[in-house]
Amino acid sequence: MVRKIIKINEALCNGCGLCAKACHEGAIEMVNGKAKLVHEHYCDGLGDCLPSCPVDAISFEEREAPAYDEAAVKAAQKEKSIPPQQHAFDDTLACGCPGSMAKQIRKEPQGACSHTPTMSPSGNPGQLSQWPVQIKLMPTNAPYYDGAHLLIAADCTAYAYGNFHQDFIRGRITLIGCPKLDEGDYTEKLTAILSQNDIKSLTIARMQVPCCGGLERAAVQALKGSGKFIPWQVRVITPEGQILDY
Repeated sequence: MVRKIIKINEALCNGCGLCAKACHEGAIEMVNGKAKLVHEHYCDGLGDCLPSCPVDAISFEEREAPAYDEAAVKAAQKEKSIPPQQHAFDDTLACGCPGSMAKQIRKEPQGACSHTPTMSPSGNPGQLSQWPVQIKLMPTNAPYYDGAHLLIAADCTAYAYGNFHQDFIRGRITLIGCPKLDEGDYTEKLTAILSQNDIKSLTIARMQVPCCGGLERAAVQALKGSGKFIPWQVRVITPEGQILDY
């Protein structure tokens, strides 16, 4: 029969698993770090999973699919039922990466109590203003992108340059990655972020090593692909912690 059913865009899925947790019927499961509709006859087509997705990877479509089988859903729920004492680690294990949920980090005003999560023992406050930071985990749309100054940085830059929080992260939305270690290319994700949001400026921070050229190329290609004029700059950091003129 042709009916309304959910569709998951695997390319957009960041593997957070929130949709699988929101699907009370058990139609969605995490497979190899991605959400998949594994039981079509469990999907009632109501879309309880849609609001839970932080990257808008879930939508509706109308297509040929088996009818919703409420009896099968209830039978599966009964079979999987676990005594309450065995749910101690549900919040940790229910989604493949609970730390990937998008959130904005609010800073305490100056003069506030120093015992906050953003204050290090040395008294220097961290400047990170959002979570997550890994490019692969970042949502393409989030409130913190509105009017943002974007920083796209290679993983190693924060370790090589001692004052990275104050000179680079402060006042910016931070995305980090390593083109040598991460699978795939960043261009598509970065293009979506730049084209779909009101980004005011772009700073690319990379190391003075050849592999970091991939990060710069992806960011520049994304800027061109966005069709927008956004002021941008590249800062190159040496392994010794010096910033080169570029």
